[in-house]
Amino acid sequence: MTTLEEKLGYQFQNRELLENALTHSSCANESRGKLQSNERLEFLGDSILGMVVADHLYRGHPDLPEGELTRVRAALVCEESLVEVAQALDLGSYLLLGKGEEAGGGRTRPSIQADAVEAVLAAVYLDGGIGSARKIIQKYILCREIEGIASPRDYKTALQELVQRESGQVLKYRLVGSQGPDHAKRFFVDVDLNGEPVGSGEGHSKKEAEQMAAKAAMAKLSKK
Repeated sequence: MTTLEEKLGYQFQNRELLENALTHSSCANESRGKLQSNERLEFLGDSILGMVVADHLYRGHPDLPEGELTRVRAALVCEESLVEVAQALDLGSYLLLGKGEEAGGGRTRPSIQADAVEAVLAAVYLDGGIGSARKIIQKYILCREIEGIASPRDYKTALQELVQRESGQVLKYRLVGSQGPDHAKRFFVDVDLNGEPVGSGEGHSKKEAEQMAAKAAMAKLSKK
């Protein structure tokens, strides 16, 4: 835990908050009530992250219209971005997982890593206030602001442009399922090309899941 605190640049007054942030529901369920999952902290962390990023972009870019601000914020707080943060922190090594989730590779599962980042941000906020949380967001997320502005991660548009190189190509996105409570629901989407599945994705919203499906499809089609 001390090493993780050093990477965060923050020392907890209440270590139990950090332990809670790293406790996956699978571990909490196996503990028979001794441990609480990080789902509530994840819910809070998602809002904190969105607010801090939105505030920063609003104040720092008075020239950007609402649509561009929304796009850049989405690029900075998406699952892919949060997984990069988790990897920088080596967060997977500190996660408390149930036996089944551990055996299934949960430490490297993108959704679990991204959720843990949000939970840790909430734990820092509760322990040290918004200023402490803001410093970590600045260090690990807002540092990618220029990348978000210059290189939008709009995989759906990129996929559309790729397949339109040949005439008569038809793309269709299909919602194939969802799971989890309302505050932490995950959506699963497949994308078909001319009726054949070419990519699958998941995310906290249908739009994010479609983007991830488009990204997977691009990777597959680019190899052909």
